[in-house]
Amino acid sequence: MSMNIIERVSQLLHPAECTEDESEAEIRFSQLLASLMVMAWFVEARDPYTGGHLWRVSQYARLLAEAGKLDSAEVARISLGGFLHDLGKIGVPDAILRKPASLSDEEYAVIKTHPEMGMHMLAGHPLAGLIKNAVYLHHERPDGLGYPRGLTFENIPLEARIVGVCDAFDAMTSHRPYRAGMPLERALGIVSEGLGRQFDPNFGRLLIELGETGQLDHIRGHSDDGIPLLSCPMCGPTLAIRREQLPGEHVYCRNCGGEFVLVDDERALSAEPTGRCGTPTDLQTVVDEVLIARSVETAVRAMPARELMQRQLSAARV
Repeated sequence: MSMNIIERVSQLLHPAECTEDESEAEIRFSQLLASLMVMAWFVEARDPYTGGHLWRVSQYARLLAEAGKLDSAEVARISLGGFLHDLGKIGVPDAILRKPASLSDEEYAVIKTHPEMGMHMLAGHPLAGLIKNAVYLHHERPDGLGYPRGLTFENIPLEARIVGVCDAFDAMTSHRPYRAGMPLERALGIVSEGLGRQFDPNFGRLLIELGETGQLDHIRGHSDDGIPLLSCPMCGPTLAIRREQLPGEHVYCRNCGGEFVLVDDERALSAEPTGRCGTPTDLQTVVDEVLIARSVETAVRAMPARELMQRQLSAARV
């Protein structure tokens, strides 16, 4: 991760000189938070079948926290945990992370190490306390059959329970190389069946209510607000388009390497195959700086830097 990426994100957040209302602490906090989110984004960029996963889990977590009547600062913190929850997958080999089939027991055991890896990556980071529970414990289950610690309901932090149900819901409704994404009704049914065992009963019910009333539709199948995933004819809905991209630009399927040109069909952009494949340069990871900057700015505005830092210090003592 290059420091100039963090500087560019910071410029997007603070394009002009700092005003009297913008404290140095807020700018520093923004830069620290951007550093974490860029690292997390690189995990997603390695897996072509999870385009937008971090953004979707973050948005689902925000909606659930709001529906649960949590205060705005806590909503922001839990939403951040949703964006960063898979940080530890940086340590998972590509052969496993990108495998186009179901994992073997041995491979699944490697995947299960990512919460521990995430904690190792957070070690020493000034903001670790804000999101460590979401990173480390989002695969725990109320019935004690989760990992990495096998905690039961009363010992699983609230943010981990919220992010856990959101992560599972997005996994069920997203396309994978070995299966299509589930219909909404089926995914909500699985959440309902797992209430109190696999999923937090209260926040699981809230997710079901939001899903049944259409309040998740603008997130499901999208990679950013108002930007649906586009489909590769070989690989399915795997094309994550950045907000600033325009008609005529080329995009590439990160799975098969196919090249597409963006076309304006009056309602939204669509992607038409060119019949060519991208070069290694074309297929390299491009950080979505605008999405990250907007996410950071939303968090900082929702929870002032002083309060964020205070919560970080409190969490660090636990």
